[in-house]
Amino acid sequence: MESASPGEGALVPRSWWDSDAPPVLLDGIWRFHLSPDAAGLTPDFQAPAFDDRQWDLLPVPSMWQLAGLPEAPRYSPPAYTNVIYPFPVDPPLVPDANPTGEYRVSFAGPRGWPAGRRVLRFDGVDSHATVWLNGTLLGWSTGSRLAVEFDVTDAMREGENVLAVRVRQWSAASYLEDQDMWWVSGIFRSVSVLCRPSGAPADVFVHSDFDAHSGTGTLTVEATDTDGRAIAGRLDFPGLGITGVDSRKAHSVTGVRPWTAEDPVLYRGTLTTDAEIIELRVGFRRVELRGGLLRVNDVPLLLRGVNRHEWNPVTGRTISIETMRQDVALMKQHNINAVRTSHYPPDRRFLDLCDEWGLWVIDECDLETHGFSLNGWRNNPSDDPAWQPALLDRMRRTVERDKNHPSVIMWSLGNESGVGRNLSAMAQWVKSRDPSRLVHYEGDWDSKDVDVYSRMYASVDEVEQIGLRTEKAAATEELDAHRRSLPFLLCEYAHAMGNGPGGLGEYQHLYQTYPRLQGGFVWEWLDQAIVSRRAHGVDFYAYGGDFGEPVHDGNFIADGLLFPDRTASPGLLEFKKVIAPVRLIIDTTARSLQVDNGYDFLDTSGLNLSWVIEDAGVVLGRGTMATPVVAAGESVTVDWPAELVAAAALPTADQGVTGLPVERWVTVTAGLAHEHAWASSGHEIAWAQARVAEAEAELAVEVEAAVTGSTRGIAGQLRRSGPIGPVSIDTRTGMLTAIGDVAVHDARVTCWRAPTDNDHGIPHDQRGTGRSMDTHWRAMGLDRLQHKLIDLTNGDQESTAVYHVGPAGSDAHALVSYRWARTDPAEASLEMTVEPPPQWTTMPRIGLALQLPGELQQVDWFGLGPGEAYPDTATAVRIGRYAAALEDLQTPYVFPQENGNRRGVRWVEITDGRTGFALIGKPIIDITLRPWSSHSLSEARHPHELVPDGLLHLDVDAALAGVGTASCGPGILPVYEVTARPVTLTVAFRAVEI
Repeated sequence: MESASPGEGALVPRSWWDSDAPPVLLDGIWRFHLSPDAAGLTPDFQAPAFDDRQWDLLPVPSMWQLAGLPEAPRYSPPAYTNVIYPFPVDPPLVPDANPTGEYRVSFAGPRGWPAGRRVLRFDGVDSHATVWLNGTLLGWSTGSRLAVEFDVTDAMREGENVLAVRVRQWSAASYLEDQDMWWVSGIFRSVSVLCRPSGAPADVFVHSDFDAHSGTGTLTVEATDTDGRAIAGRLDFPGLGITGVDSRKAHSVTGVRPWTAEDPVLYRGTLTTDAEIIELRVGFRRVELRGGLLRVNDVPLLLRGVNRHEWNPVTGRTISIETMRQDVALMKQHNINAVRTSHYPPDRRFLDLCDEWGLWVIDECDLETHGFSLNGWRNNPSDDPAWQPALLDRMRRTVERDKNHPSVIMWSLGNESGVGRNLSAMAQWVKSRDPSRLVHYEGDWDSKDVDVYSRMYASVDEVEQIGLRTEKAAATEELDAHRRSLPFLLCEYAHAMGNGPGGLGEYQHLYQTYPRLQGGFVWEWLDQAIVSRRAHGVDFYAYGGDFGEPVHDGNFIADGLLFPDRTASPGLLEFKKVIAPVRLIIDTTARSLQVDNGYDFLDTSGLNLSWVIEDAGVVLGRGTMATPVVAAGESVTVDWPAELVAAAALPTADQGVTGLPVERWVTVTAGLAHEHAWASSGHEIAWAQARVAEAEAELAVEVEAAVTGSTRGIAGQLRRSGPIGPVSIDTRTGMLTAIGDVAVHDARVTCWRAPTDNDHGIPHDQRGTGRSMDTHWRAMGLDRLQHKLIDLTNGDQESTAVYHVGPAGSDAHALVSYRWARTDPAEASLEMTVEPPPQWTTMPRIGLALQLPGELQQVDWFGLGPGEAYPDTATAVRIGRYAAALEDLQTPYVFPQENGNRRGVRWVEITDGRTGFALIGKPIIDITLRPWSSHSLSEARHPHELVPDGLLHLDVDAALAGVGTASCGPGILPVYEVTARPVTLTVAFRAVEI
């Protein structure tokens, strides 16, 4: 337990395969007992005669900390830290308070198995397992996310067998497993007993190469016994024309279809030996570093990737095959083509799916020692010779299990483990064992031992310098020349925590501009929250600290593109649009469409193009668009079809309100032409929009509505009331008090938002303040502004009020004027001008905040949608007419924060189903609508703590800051900041009746 050794008694690691040798699956209900420390361990629990009937029942696979949830943990609770170890750093020692699970299960030994060895296999046990069968000690193992096998030939019986396992949560191996994830334990992957018939291979290594110039594939299947000697076998691959050939020889196949993530062609066959028939799946591809680029089949790759932890909010790291299929399908549906298995090898079945459905994989070793960084990397196992056997063992078990997966194109030594001789030894071993793939490790900034230059969270400016090969020099001239010759990857970027990530498009532009930049992997795939339940029965997603951990990192665990229930966040939709492999460019002047094929291998024959043209959501026409097949990396420009040209020339469709501008937009979509395993035909891959014209004529027509839900919208009957058109103004304050019959409780300038996770973070590219944006904004007092009227002018059909607006204790204040005017009998306009003081430097927003009756629950708008968007996350939204209930305008981030902004709004109607008002941007505005205030949103720590206060809180913004990625990465790019400069918000109000 407190030894740096990787274990004792285990068999030599090997690849995994399916065969006709029968297995016995031991998954199911086991007996379980938990001891909080060594003093509570059960004497002789491994004895077959031990009476375990008083023990608990626990499913295997599972993680014991999650048993009893969502009500309450039945055993020791889960805990979350990112970097810091939850125990004193004193390697290899661990605390005496060491929760230890004792497991027992009985199973019948199969009868009639052929002669040979019997092997007990654990696919994953966290973190230290000691194993007995029928009272015989088999050995012990570490390496939680790595398979381990024990020979049980002598210990196993044909009748009843008793397997006993003692699992310790903390061990010396815990120092090697400081990944950014929950500390949870148990037998969390499958357990089985395998029959290894006499003479069957001990290992199989499939070598499949592809020559892109000749189209020839080469196949060699290396089957070996326990001493490494070749075993004769027969290969049968009907799809390759290989029948009954000697497996020990290399076989060339002409005209083979290569494997790529875009076209994952697998050839299925068998290896038949005298003892066993082994099923094989072969993908032909060649991975190489050539000309300074990562190439597969002689084509440079552009990786559009994500980092994926294995997690389920109910079962933890115990993942079903259905969940794995869901993950891979969602990745493919959102244009993701690569996954880094952060930071350990996944369940082997996940890699099977990557082979079948097509994903490039960086397979990462189960290694991270990040917590040593807090102590200056003293005693880091990466550079301590005593730990070298353990690190090499982990690397070997990673490679040997997964070496036959064509999806795996790189081996990664681990994550955030500093530098040291043991990492060098791991890299050298990998290159000698499998030279057909590249080696990756981000912590080696000089790239001494690796084949790609990899970094985390580098800024846009730094990445561009790397693309130009003008980055800061490496440690020596020799290393510098070597590193500049390598391709570059951002193995982590665009930290997807809460509202964000912002600025994805800027990174993608660099990838597509500089060949050296071969893409990156967003951190991360999924919010790793845990379903929990409060005493009053409300389920919520728990994060660090919610289980009483004395040391934790809060909601930093909730940083995924998927919400915990695996629904897409706005960030995932943004990522899909930004990385779309096909780019469509609409030219409304030339009436043409340019199609740029950004696939690495595929042409566009698998896509269909369609178009729709609309006037503010009213469909004027739709159809398909024929284009020539575009080869990978090529472009073509085609004319619009005659039907689209004719629709673009139609008279304007009237929206029902005189004077309201009507915009005509054409949208072109590229969708799948055929059904795939991961998506149905028609699934959208890419889209583009362009504004065709602004119509001026009025023409009432019966046409199809382009949005589900309410379409009455702005066509409601207009109300004319109030001293300034439809609005009422307090003649003492100059403030809005009503819009028609809708009372306005407060309407004032706002420069505050509920901080996002990124606003709380200190940016990696901080420009000298050393503070988060939230701290900076609070220091300026933007969350506590007070108003002082300094001038008021009331006229017949206009009113102007001027205020000083600033926080207590400060002499910095903004000059704010509200000028109301009647623009026509049905409409009043507001021109709000804000002149911030220079001391405010940057702000989250500048806009108008209104408090309205809570009965206003229905929202219709014309602008960008249907989802939320901010200045640096607005690629995935499109112009249209949308309708939603108030509750559907909230984005349920695990940690409550600013959310729900609708951007580029031309007009919005807000009603209770009968009456309400319309707000018209001059020309466009941003809006958010909530049933609670920004202050309440700022104070909440979980969504269930947000309670509607009976009002509708509406923010109308003229300037809104982006969100960036400062929770762990660069801050808001300067172009998306709101700086202290004069801003004018111009909007018009109309009262409506339905």
